[in-house]
Amino acid sequence: MARPEMQNIPTSKPTASTQAYLDIQEIKEGTVVMRDGSIRGILAVSSTNFSLKSNDEQNALISSYQNFLNSLEFSIQILMQSRKLDINSYLDKLRSIMQQQTNELLRLQTQEYIEYISKLIEFASIMNKTFYVIIPLGTGAVKSGIFDKISNLFNPAKEISIKSRDFEKAREELSKRVNQVSSGLAQMGLKTIQLSTEELIELMYNSYNMDTASPLKIKNVDDLDITRGDNK
Repeated sequence: MARPEMQNIPTSKPTASTQAYLDIQEIKEGTVVMRDGSIRGILAVSSTNFSLKSNDEQNALISSYQNFLNSLEFSIQILMQSRKLDINSYLDKLRSIMQQQTNELLRLQTQEYIEYISKLIEFASIMNKTFYVIIPLGTGAVKSGIFDKISNLFNPAKEISIKSRDFEKAREELSKRVNQVSSGLAQMGLKTIQLSTEELIELMYNSYNMDTASPLKIKNVDDLDITRGDNK
């Protein structure tokens, strides 16, 4: 009796991690280092409610934005992300305030406001829009010595093309660009904060894992105002 032939069972190959397909080499000292040796700085920028401004204010804002763009000698990238807000902690804070409220009228108004917000989030997802400005610095912005260039020719496969000394020079040059962008945005009434290493890592993770990233939590009223931006 002939023995049945064994069928080849396909074996699954290990899949490469997402990081293998990214152009990002590493994040350190508040700077994103790309695989080609260029670096990036990222500013978180507040927002402004353009539609609520008068015509004169809108025209002045547009003119300031045009002047800001014309003053730049390098390119920038503007990133906007929308994330669902988790306002349960915000509601808990309001409940705590309501319980400590001695004025009966204010206590009732706070209770009605809590009930209104609770019903609102049952039917609609409250989203928060966050704005970022990405400032680049290419490998050619900081000149390297002749021996460094020769070394790079004989070692093209190395992962980080900027040495420690060159990295500090490049970071100083990038800092000048970041300050220039921050000053230009400040003239339009926008607030900016440069992201730290930890904040950059969180931003990159959330950018490539939007489905699994946890909703943005609001701890108190002050934080809620900050995330909405300077809506005057």
